[in-house]
Amino acid sequence: MKHLKKVIALVMALAMVFCLAACGGSSSDGIELQVNIWDANQQEGIQEIADEWAAAYSEETGSTVTVSVEVVDWDNYWTQLSAGAQGGEMPDVFWMHSNTAQTYMPEGILLDLTDYVAADDAIDLNNYYQGIVDLYTYDGATYAIPKDHDTIALLYNKTLFDKYGVAVPTSEWTWNDLYNAAKAITEAGAADGVYGYACNTSNNQDGWYNIVYDYGAQVINDTHNGTTIGSDQGKAAMEMFRQILTVSTPQADVSENGTDTLFQSGKVAMISQGSWMIKTFYDAMQENGDEYCWALLPYADTNANGTCDAGERYSAYNGLGWAASANTEYADACYDLISYFCDENGQKEQAEKGVTMAGMQTEGVSDAFANAFPGMDISAFLEAENYDLFFRPYTVDTTVWEDAIQTTEGAFGTAWQDPTNAAAMAAACDKAQEIITNAIAEEQA
Repeated sequence: MKHLKKVIALVMALAMVFCLAACGGSSSDGIELQVNIWDANQQEGIQEIADEWAAAYSEETGSTVTVSVEVVDWDNYWTQLSAGAQGGEMPDVFWMHSNTAQTYMPEGILLDLTDYVAADDAIDLNNYYQGIVDLYTYDGATYAIPKDHDTIALLYNKTLFDKYGVAVPTSEWTWNDLYNAAKAITEAGAADGVYGYACNTSNNQDGWYNIVYDYGAQVINDTHNGTTIGSDQGKAAMEMFRQILTVSTPQADVSENGTDTLFQSGKVAMISQGSWMIKTFYDAMQENGDEYCWALLPYADTNANGTCDAGERYSAYNGLGWAASANTEYADACYDLISYFCDENGQKEQAEKGVTMAGMQTEGVSDAFANAFPGMDISAFLEAENYDLFFRPYTVDTTVWEDAIQTTEGAFGTAWQDPTNAAAMAAACDKAQEIITNAIAEEQA
């Protein structure tokens, strides 16, 4: 069906409710759609948009339609989805992620949306971020529609910077500037147990991945069949990261408490984070009184000319996709809901509600996101798009090599625990190169 205007949908919904109340009954052929997500920050906004769709769809079809948006934490989300794919119950509509899409798409688990998209005037995949479109395409078929995209920025506690007399981050900062500021705060805040920076090394997209690309290397190349993490550029990037770790919260403390908790408790002055976490810190700022601010990620001045040139400042971006179960009883309704989420109106509305930035790359669609959090300037996330973006690295079995480079002896996990050893970090780059290369060869075997 063609989408109704949202204002009309709300009016129709009220009319329908009035009619049902007056007539004392409801339709017997109702549709109940279960929608699963893993981010509680987005639940309210997504539910509101889903309710608008349900009202419009009910009016159009004469059925009583309800949508329940349920939050399942990250680990249980994939456990439940895997169980459902093996014969259990699956949600009707749900999120897909770059870690898993390449595994799910070939197995007949996801509803093939290709024909739906071809017949839908509201969805033109040319208007979305190409990296996200490619991610959810397999063998020429579309299995998810881009929901959003995200970028990474530097979050800092201005209250702590002022307390210890250190100048706050600017768009001119290099990674060396971040190191120097972190060192100054760590030294000045030693008696208070305050560190200048914290990084959870297992959170790669919002952390060390960005440095690697700034220095000219790639964790996974553009054709997803190789890596340059062991190159001179990769080693230069990880050496910079090693130096930053020496003046940052020790990884043992980060593992126990998490960077977000450490930051919110005033024990860390800077972390890098993704746009999906803005609401968490916005709410925390209202409660604790500290001033939280966002800045562009630093850049790598690899040619030492004192300016940020092309290829020296990257932000990772990723994008979730709205998918549906291949076994849903309500395939048409599921696609219509997905289309409603992902057309231009739906993308603009999620930006206005502060749910997230759009998966649609059309100019202006994400602009309202910048004003969704009064009193907090989040423009750095949008400004990042004026520089270079790289899509979050993935292969067919991303988690295989992603986990291994952190846990295998001699790889990054070892070097991160003792960042004082420069030789160990260089060796870890070589080990990571080997692990990723072998994992990709195994995928292709």
